[in-house]
Amino acid sequence: QVQLVESGGGLVQPGGSLRLSCAASGFTFSTYAMNWYRQAPGKEREWVADIGSTGGSTNYADSVKGRFTISRDNAKRTVYLEMNTLKPEDTAVYYCNVQLSPWRSYWGQGTQVTVSS
Repeated sequence: QVQLVESGGGLVQPGGSLRLSCAASGFTFSTYAMNWYRQAPGKEREWVADIGSTGGSTNYADSVKGRFTISRDNAKRTVYLEMNTLKPEDTAVYYCNVQLSPWRSYWGQGTQVTVSS
């Protein structure tokens, strides 16, 4: 079955950096785009970034553009989110997502990122 397992979250000071990882299994990883979303306390889940199947195409939410970088390693079946210049408003649970079809969307369990001094 499809599994997405995020890791790399934690507590970091404003201005700091973290790298999130999402290990995927149960589908042909190299043929699907991958997404990162986040959900802050009391807010709806929001899209953060996506990357095409080969890694040649990336897109970012305006709120993270220039600070976050999404990448993937198809040999390792892993997608990454490098987060720099972190702000308190980046505090959220970060989720990895894959849309295998219009009606088949899968999520990881999430990893907590807390930006605080």
